[in-house]
Amino acid sequence: MSIVKLNNQGVKNATAFGSISSLGSMTFIKKLTASSSATLSFVDGSDGVVLDDTYKEYVFTFNNIHPSADGVDLNFQASTNGGSSYGVTATDSYFRAIHNESDTTTQLSYDTGEDVAQSTSFFPLTMPIGSDNDKNGCAILHLFNPSSTTFVKHFTSTSQILNQSDFSGNVFVGGYFNTTSSINAVRFQLDSGNIDAGDICLYGIA
Repeated sequence: MSIVKLNNQGVKNATAFGSISSLGSMTFIKKLTASSSATLSFVDGSDGVVLDDTYKEYVFTFNNIHPSADGVDLNFQASTNGGSSYGVTATDSYFRAIHNESDTTTQLSYDTGEDVAQSTSFFPLTMPIGSDNDKNGCAILHLFNPSSTTFVKHFTSTSQILNQSDFSGNVFVGGYFNTTSSINAVRFQLDSGNIDAGDICLYGIA
């Protein structure tokens, strides 16, 4: 078996790596910045927001989400009527890994108290986030083909937070909105209090 080395000059002179160029590109669409905000919503056609069949996948990034209340989850729901109401039937799974600063507690578990089954309520993407000045949460959420009128709408998210008891919490959520109607708006909010600071960016994947 031979080993192929790719040196710095080889990388510098390369113009393409296989079919990477055909994997699609990420296009920035909209950024919302929280300032004691009760909700942050992305509504198709509103102030430059795109949530239609322009893209088959949408990505939301959450940076330094800081709550006003201590120990609160960042929650998520969708709309099929342009944001007039939020409460699309959803089912998901929720599991987490935690580790505290004192190195005395570790855990990897499925959390039945945080998942939803055919629910129309807002549901969590994170563990509870602490409200101390340095505490916050960050996450990435993928929403797949929300404009489809044939299939349910799948989503996956990964989040990382520092909670009120100095636990690092890494949470994985995956599920689907059980509707064949187009999803054209999404909303994010905490289960108590306001989002004091942080931003959410929306991208489309071509």
